[in-house]
Amino acid sequence: MLEIRALTKVYPGPVAALQGVDLELSEGMFGLLGPNGAGKSTLMQIVAGILEPTSGEVLLDGVDVTAKPEHVWERLGYLPQDFGFYGHLSGRAMLAHLLRLKGVRAPGGLKKLCNDLLERVNLADAGKRRVRGYSGGMRQRLAIAQAIAGDPRVLVVDEPTAGLDPEERQRFYHLLAELSQERIVLLSTHIVEDVSVLCSHFAIIRRGRLAARTTPGAAVEAVAGRIWEGEAPEAELQALRAEHTVIQEKLVNGKDRLRIHFEGDELHPGFERVDATLEDAYLTVMRLGEGALPEVRPEVAGAGA
Repeated sequence: MLEIRALTKVYPGPVAALQGVDLELSEGMFGLLGPNGAGKSTLMQIVAGILEPTSGEVLLDGVDVTAKPEHVWERLGYLPQDFGFYGHLSGRAMLAHLLRLKGVRAPGGLKKLCNDLLERVNLADAGKRRVRGYSGGMRQRLAIAQAIAGDPRVLVVDEPTAGLDPEERQRFYHLLAELSQERIVLLSTHIVEDVSVLCSHFAIIRRGRLAARTTPGAAVEAVAGRIWEGEAPEAELQALRAEHTVIQEKLVNGKDRLRIHFEGDELHPGFERVDATLEDAYLTVMRLGEGALPEVRPEVAGAGA
């Protein structure tokens, strides 16, 4: 079990990147959803043992890894938001180099391990190609290959699908779903679809604080019947923004269409109730803050014992 207790990180300034974050995770995929700058990457780096918190604890199977980071390093696979490769190397040579740096032991030999890992992430046929010729999705799969070397108990992936095209994103979803069956996976993302597709439970982080802990189904149910969409003349937009919780504005055929969170039975003319989505629930939390969604915590084996 991975336990995050009252985690706080304050940078000089002061800037409070994290403010008392509490989470409990067991095997499976858990999503951490929030905008850029919300504190997600700071949390990932602390969990990975490469950044010290100002206060709080991160416990892996009862051991505080903020005090003993080597405990998590031996059991961790980490895919950071920005992963650098040497473009002139082949995929196989790049992977071998990374495994040597990590000190991964390969009883059957490093070459066999690299081949096995490339096969698992569906890059076996591209192992001899130079990394500079890889697509964004292929680079992410290569990065995952190094992350799962050594069969880590915890896998931390930070913004893994950002910049991927729809086809590559779907491939990556299948790979992450497979990996989450065997270990604790903490997925940090600002893309709502990532959570909707992959995660049975997730948390929303907003300005360094957890604003919600729930499930995709419960989140959508909480805003069902409260989402309205419509058009309004330019002269009325300012009043609508002032009077209601506008969660999204978008241009359609050159006209402003608004999605509004509203609990009444009749809104402005031209607006009607629409089916709620997980994105609506997320944007509602971004506008209203903590308490906008009901709390639903995952059942964690051994919790409360």
